[in-house]
Amino acid sequence: MPADASPAPPEFDDAFRDRLTDLLAWRRDVRRFRTDPVPDALIDALLDLVQAAPSVGNSQPWRFVRVESAAARAAVRRSFERCNAEALGGYGGERAKLYAGLKLSGLDRAPVQLAVFCDGTTGQGAGLGRMTMPQTLDFSVVGAIHVLWLAARAHGLGLGWVSILDPDDVTAGLDPPAGWRFIAHLCLGWPEEEHDTPELERQGWQARTAAGRRVLTR
Repeated sequence: MPADASPAPPEFDDAFRDRLTDLLAWRRDVRRFRTDPVPDALIDALLDLVQAAPSVGNSQPWRFVRVESAAARAAVRRSFERCNAEALGGYGGERAKLYAGLKLSGLDRAPVQLAVFCDGTTGQGAGLGRMTMPQTLDFSVVGAIHVLWLAARAHGLGLGWVSILDPDDVTAGLDPPAGWRFIAHLCLGWPEEEHDTPELERQGWQARTAAGRRVLTR
């Protein structure tokens, strides 16, 4: 094969497509974790896979902070507790009771916690594709998170996205480089249980609907 030749593309057969469907169906927002450690080599391998995620202008703006120290985890926990209490106050009656019973974070047990940021100052990509829509940098980070979500599930790991947080609190607690914008706090570890149905649906909070399948033609 000539040095500049591309390898032959793989053939994705029906069996592979069926397995991909299974992976999508069994990817869950995990909230209940075992405390068994996750090998660092596996975390590194997953982050290597993330680099294949799509990004505007090939900018790869995602940045990760491993949240390991007691002080850093406490800062995240404090933000969650305050924001969770405020969120609970926004519900009433049976909805409030149901909200109070949900386990909304894996902060207490997940062995790995990753804060994900967008480097808004990156020069990589030379601004291609984001001059008119600068938010595509953030969108690129979310795409990378989804790649991590699927790759983790393929290795038997669960990932949970903790969104009940104040971005300013987390940023102050983790002290990332200037220009990094907080996108997500992720809990990663071995799930206590596995389901093909979201926990929020199993608990009666919200079922999946066909709303996202709506397509307009103009």
